[in-house]
Amino acid sequence: MNARSPRPAALSEEDLQHPRSQAAFRGTKWLAGGYLGISVLTLVAIVALRNDAAVVNEAVWVRGAVVAASALLTFAFAVRTARGSRGAYRRLRIVSAVMIAAIAAVIALPGTFPIWLKVEQGVCGLALIGVAVLVNGKQLRSVFAARRLG
Repeated sequence: MNARSPRPAALSEEDLQHPRSQAAFRGTKWLAGGYLGISVLTLVAIVALRNDAAVVNEAVWVRGAVVAASALLTFAFAVRTARGSRGAYRRLRIVSAVMIAAIAAVIALPGTFPIWLKVEQGVCGLALIGVAVLVNGKQLRSVFAARRLG
């Protein structure tokens, strides 16, 4: 009993090229790119300030590396989503939601992270909220709806 369900129909080029879809893809890529840029600059700052224990502790190192890696994935998913990848679209929805929750936790945790990192995480969170709004909006949900071949 290993019957597979039919594969979803291919995405319509018309849906992908629709002006509202293109605007959502463009916004998603800009926001994800901003998130990546901020994350890379933060990692550079962490390296530059590594000898100041009051500014860069072990938690900052770990968080900076995790955020930079997630930002790279988020940007890659955004680019692939704009090319019509359902898998990338699904991953982009998941990673943006998970990272928003993780950022909220970082900001809320008392004492673990310095204020400068919490501010940076707040900016990243705003970019990711924008991504989440766009990818979960009506336009892109309808483009990526799993229409089954019959």
